[in-house]
Amino acid sequence: MPKLTLKQIRIKAGETAEDVRPEDIDYVLAERLNLSPSEFELKQDMVLSEDQVKQANKDIKKLARGVSPQYILGYAWFLGYKIMVQRGVLIPRFETEELVEWALKSLKSGDKVLDLGTGSGCITVALAKEAEKKEINNLTLYASDITDSALRTSEENFLNYDLDVTTRKANVLIGLEKFDKIISNPPYIKTNEKQDMDKNVLQNEPKEALFAGKDGLDFYKKFAKQVRDHLNSHGEFFLEFGFSEEEQLKELFAKELPDFEIGFRKDMAGKPRMVHGRWQK
Repeated sequence: MPKLTLKQIRIKAGETAEDVRPEDIDYVLAERLNLSPSEFELKQDMVLSEDQVKQANKDIKKLARGVSPQYILGYAWFLGYKIMVQRGVLIPRFETEELVEWALKSLKSGDKVLDLGTGSGCITVALAKEAEKKEINNLTLYASDITDSALRTSEENFLNYDLDVTTRKANVLIGLEKFDKIISNPPYIKTNEKQDMDKNVLQNEPKEALFAGKDGLDFYKKFAKQVRDHLNSHGEFFLEFGFSEEEQLKELFAKELPDFEIGFRKDMAGKPRMVHGRWQK
């Protein structure tokens, strides 16, 4: 097999997987070679070993077939933490990092916390490890999901980070206990938005973690009716939502949760994406 440089394999990848975004190709190549984005650009003349070329060719074929980069690698990065992922489990999103950072601001030592719809467990991992850095201690951690595959993956991630987390299979909050904090990135995509979505997402990621009915609010309607039974006095929740859903959520929470203090927040792109509720009781 002839020697190939990183630049040559990058060009070949672009030709073989011509429908794949160049940044996805670069991401997989850089991760396999353990290069930061800047190192990746600076080391284009680096000669790859035979094994590295073989691995790159295998990865390129998978990318060309429409497999998501994170599923090819078997992991994603979330708030600086390496999170194992596999098909059937939602890939962590950058926007959700902002939700975790918001929740961290009100987290206190001794809090009982639920990561609702945990997926890969990325929220619990990041929240717990960042809390440690801030000397927020003695957290009681719970993570729930509706699918067994998500719970298995989350448990693997909790084990990797030496976290003591109680996992539960649950549909929204039914059958769960009372908590001080509930944090969730639930499904919120409207059914008719499917046509506008990246085909990689539709092909690879679990539908139950993405779609939430005609108006995208199926989860929030159930949550609003159940949440009082699952929060301690003055308990709080932090939820992510679709950027077009703020007004409907304001109406829903005003009707269902009049005794809650509700606040909305925009993400770094300036879109309304997060809501916080605090029980006044």
